[in-house]
Amino acid sequence: MIAQFGRLLMLIGLTLALIGALIVVFARYAPDGRLLPGDIVIRRDGLVIYLPLATMIVLSITLSGILWFISHMRR
Repeated sequence: MIAQFGRLLMLIGLTLALIGALIVVFARYAPDGRLLPGDIVIRRDGLVIYLPLATMIVLSITLSGILWFISHMRR
């Protein structure tokens, strides 16, 4: 039981480290706050609409991969 808890903590730590590294890399290449070229920003008088389409697709694929890996490790 303790060994499984230890593995879970290591997996959570590894996941957080990976997410932190991705944030640092994206922040370096996105000085204006936009992460990917597919993100849409609409600016009008007094209104800004931000649609992070490409970012959501990348996050979805990344999180799906992480969750698949977690479920695969639990078997």
